[in-house]
Amino acid sequence: MRHLRYAVAAAAAVLLSGCGVSLTPDEPVSSADAVVAGDDLAAVVTEHEYVSPLDGATVLEDPAAFVGESTAVLADDTVRVLDEVDQPALPATVTSHHRDGDRDVTVTDASRVVAMDIAGSISATVWALGLGDALVGRDAASDFPGVEDLPVITGSSHTVNAEAILALEPTLVITDGSIGPTDSVDQLRDAGVPVVYVTNDSTFAGAEELARQVGAALGVPDAGDRLAERIGDEVDASVERIGALAPAEGEGLRMIFLYLRGTAGVYYMFGEESGADELVRALGGVDVAAEIGLDGMKPLTDEAMLAADPDLILVMSKGLESVGGVDGLLEAKPAIALTQAGQQRRFVDMADSQILAFGPRSAPILEALAAAIYAPADSSTP
Repeated sequence: MRHLRYAVAAAAAVLLSGCGVSLTPDEPVSSADAVVAGDDLAAVVTEHEYVSPLDGATVLEDPAAFVGESTAVLADDTVRVLDEVDQPALPATVTSHHRDGDRDVTVTDASRVVAMDIAGSISATVWALGLGDALVGRDAASDFPGVEDLPVITGSSHTVNAEAILALEPTLVITDGSIGPTDSVDQLRDAGVPVVYVTNDSTFAGAEELARQVGAALGVPDAGDRLAERIGDEVDASVERIGALAPAEGEGLRMIFLYLRGTAGVYYMFGEESGADELVRALGGVDVAAEIGLDGMKPLTDEAMLAADPDLILVMSKGLESVGGVDGLLEAKPAIALTQAGQQRRFVDMADSQILAFGPRSAPILEALAAAIYAPADSSTP
């Protein structure tokens, strides 16, 4: 799946624009159409250590009948640190998974770390491991509390400047190859900075493996294992919880993810192995991209959109704003207006840095999306 990370990165180089937008449903949920998540839901839920927007939410009885757009909002956007924080045991020799071939890298100092990728997942993982104080720079996608004052080392097109990073005097750089150019990252290595490439697949299992690899690179492998276990347990609990809200198997909402950048005229459909497929299935939806044989990310066509005919469309908030909101999107792409989702204005947006950020916040992100889908009257209030 790393090929998709590179493809997304290449596309993102010309796609970023606009700022966030908060949307609310067009019409309120009536008491006749909704129920409050209560004892039945609690019976299948393990105790959550994070704030969930599903707690006490007003859940739709018929999600397919709802009309209007909604925004998924994390009730708490912090990255939770492990209960037990380990001190790095260095030197540590790890395998760097560069796309040109694996190589061993020895890390002797993890006191000044630059962690960078297109989704901000690596820096969030460093933070969750309890080593956030070591971060000296951040990528543009890292926007969680605690890193606001760190210098941003990526540009609007997710490119990096080697000189700017070297000025931070890093003792370790951790990346996944999703941002570049590669020559700039190689320049860091040539300057004597240990650069570790980690595997960062757009899956929940990928988030667990990322925790293990980042933990190993930082000299805290046991903490990496514990974080991986926590991510897996939380995602499993969230999927079970969401399953109690979603329609029965085979009757779920037909969902698809669209990547939009109106200023660049870019409209993409995300299919299998894009990360969007993982989200749709975890949210109890029917992956219509799989039905039409769509894999990776492909330009949106009228034929494909009409064949998919989704009930609900997932989008990034900035992307939706860049096309002029729902009205602008439906005007620019009339085929979308002909789908069930278009007719009912059933769009769910979430912050660009969160919706496909598989990492320590995977479960909270899932539950925020589920709230926007199944309890939209409550979803836009953090």
